[in-house]
Amino acid sequence: MTAGGVAVHAEPLAHVVRNGVVESVHHGHLLAADADGVAVVALGDPDVTFFPRSSLKPLQAVGMLRAGLDLSDELLALAAASHSGESAHLQGVVRMLAGAGLVEDDLRNTPGLPLDPDVAARWRVENRPRTHLAQNCSGKHGAMLATCVAAGWDIAGYRDPSHPLQRALAATVVELTGVPVAHVAVDGCGAPLFSSTPAGLARALGRIAAAPAGTAEGTVAAAMRAHPWWVAGTRRTVTRLCAAVPGLMAKDGAEGVFVAALPDGRAVVLKVLDGSARPVAAVVVAALRALGVDTPALDAAAVDAAPATGSRVEPVVRLPAAG
Repeated sequence: MTAGGVAVHAEPLAHVVRNGVVESVHHGHLLAADADGVAVVALGDPDVTFFPRSSLKPLQAVGMLRAGLDLSDELLALAAASHSGESAHLQGVVRMLAGAGLVEDDLRNTPGLPLDPDVAARWRVENRPRTHLAQNCSGKHGAMLATCVAAGWDIAGYRDPSHPLQRALAATVVELTGVPVAHVAVDGCGAPLFSSTPAGLARALGRIAAAPAGTAEGTVAAAMRAHPWWVAGTRRTVTRLCAAVPGLMAKDGAEGVFVAALPDGRAVVLKVLDGSARPVAAVVVAALRALGVDTPALDAAAVDAAPATGSRVEPVVRLPAAG
């Protein structure tokens, strides 16, 4: 039993196999729900309370649009992103800020290096410091600031849980998930982080993905589907999976969290208990197949995302029996 209870009722999600021998097992929680919200795959506890981390960003983007944010296309996708810190990502955040009459110094997120390892390595070689702009959540923070400007709210305290912006975003999370926010923490970027459950998150992602055009939910889904590179970056699992499955919207989060949803409302929510990203692609691909997604590119996406260590990740998920 852990403090938050996330280890309770966790189940094996994937085995790491080397030469026919299981040498590691990843436990956690997995829910794959059909368009009616009925569980097709449920491993672990769909009602466990956990921190969804950056997989909450699509919900937060919906809340920001409702509060007056005026973004679309790739910049709206960037508002829901954990970007890799590639040049276009950083330029996009600058454009987002400039549209609201703001500059990088207005960002108060935790300074960081680019998430992409190659880009980060070049920054280190060039002795470039950690910056607010390079940190992977700067798109969300830029959008939060732009929302404050649009709504006439003070920007200085926009990260405070009591700020009108954060109260509006918390209310949006509760509405979309149907789950009360039991815990509020500080995310790695410095913004408030709201708890939820796998079932609540699947419900919310399904609603967003299936929402009609012209709604805040539908606008966010369309932006994320059309611009997955802006949601993540080069060589990212999000980008690979969205390329492999037409119409998929997906979002990763720290500590082994991943969510994905299809235009008809089918949704997958994954939380790896040990926080590892290693089994994510293989488990999500298996869950999507269990939901009836069938494209050869899916397997390639999982292989491309797997670490090249001589072992392989075998998901526990099995396709439902015919009939």
